[in-house]
Amino acid sequence: MSVTKIFYLPDLGEGLPDAEIVEWMVKVGDLIRLDEPLVSMETAKAVVELPSPVSGKILKLAGGPGDVVNTGALLVEFEMDMSLPQRAEAQDTGHQHGAQAHAVGATEVVNVETVQQSESAIAAEAAPTEAKSADAGTVVGAMQSSDAIRSEQTLAIGGVKAVPAVRALAKKLGVDLARVTATGADGVVTMSDVKNAAANGTAKPQTAVRVQAAPMATASLFGNDAPAPILRVPSAAAVVKKADAPLNVDHPIRGVRRNMIRVMSEAHAQVVPTTLMDDADIHAWSSGEDITVRLIRALVVASQAVPALNSWFNGKEGTLRRHSRVDIGIAVDTDDGLFVPALRNCESMNAQDARQAINRIRELVKTRTIPAEELRDFTIVLSNFGVFAGKYATPVVTPPCVCIVGAGRLFHELVPVLGGFETHRIMPISLTFDHRACTGGEAARFLRALLDDLQRAR
Repeated sequence: MSVTKIFYLPDLGEGLPDAEIVEWMVKVGDLIRLDEPLVSMETAKAVVELPSPVSGKILKLAGGPGDVVNTGALLVEFEMDMSLPQRAEAQDTGHQHGAQAHAVGATEVVNVETVQQSESAIAAEAAPTEAKSADAGTVVGAMQSSDAIRSEQTLAIGGVKAVPAVRALAKKLGVDLARVTATGADGVVTMSDVKNAAANGTAKPQTAVRVQAAPMATASLFGNDAPAPILRVPSAAAVVKKADAPLNVDHPIRGVRRNMIRVMSEAHAQVVPTTLMDDADIHAWSSGEDITVRLIRALVVASQAVPALNSWFNGKEGTLRRHSRVDIGIAVDTDDGLFVPALRNCESMNAQDARQAINRIRELVKTRTIPAEELRDFTIVLSNFGVFAGKYATPVVTPPCVCIVGAGRLFHELVPVLGGFETHRIMPISLTFDHRACTGGEAARFLRALLDDLQRAR
């Protein structure tokens, strides 16, 4: 009697509806052992490697690289090999997702001699992988997402040390890792090494090699003793600019941008936005002042003066939570889409602390290794869109926050002073607030306090 098991895609974040297949470590017909690497999936913020929940033969895979699989849908079907180690049934996950009839991330046992297998729905949108790139600045809006955060694991295959995401990149670019000069610690091949080899044309394509990894006993969605997903650095497409993608072609929207669509649509449906605009005269600033750090300080001052704007509004419950802490979401623009990492407890930071924190989160966003907890629970949002262009905007408030402040492009203006004129540097400010939660007077007083602090010399 043969027994099959169906493995359903678990929720790799907090309610993420789907994930994209980056690379299979197996093919139909392969024999895989418990906890060996099975597949790399890309979510809204990271590449996550899923280990095998059983030992057995691969009977069915839910699509190929680039396909999107719904959370809770069939990912892999196995024929179990009872002569190899298996996980006890009690260790399967009990997590549910929506109205799914089965446990997400669980495996369903089927006796093939008595039950005819039915086909599970597979959500697939085959298309070129989305392009990824580095942090380019900040932009209007906000987005939150979450994944389980695990340590990076370097695997040595054929004498070459590289993480799975680097191997995926090499496969994408047609680079033979064995011919790449490694510059990482302990001879590890890095993303930059692969990019340079591809640019120089010094390596030839290499067929992907299946990997074995040591079992992991970390608590996860798969059960307390089951292997956990592993967070990876950017996927294979990370080096391809969206601007370099073919034109006049309909590309499916994936990953971060797919989540951005959902978040912005929800914001548009829920929020009653109103925008105030004014200018801060920063003529008194010393040379070399850090603009973002000054904006953060001004937001702290204004939030303490008018806490109603540094709040969370729950429209369903009809509650408003005014925060004593000031956790500022910094809107970071990338080719992937929008990230909003949070600067925690800004009210306790000095200028040096703030700059170090900004540099740290931007680097984490750039490498797609930012922890999930740093992409949520900010109390107010800052968008410095002026680094690109534009003086004023109507930035988007995303619940539960009630306020977002945007700083536009600096410009010079003639200002009358003691019967004459001086040229002053001006910073345009746009403030959008949710009028369900705040009055116009509160928003105006908040803006006034923010402008007053920006216009101080120090």
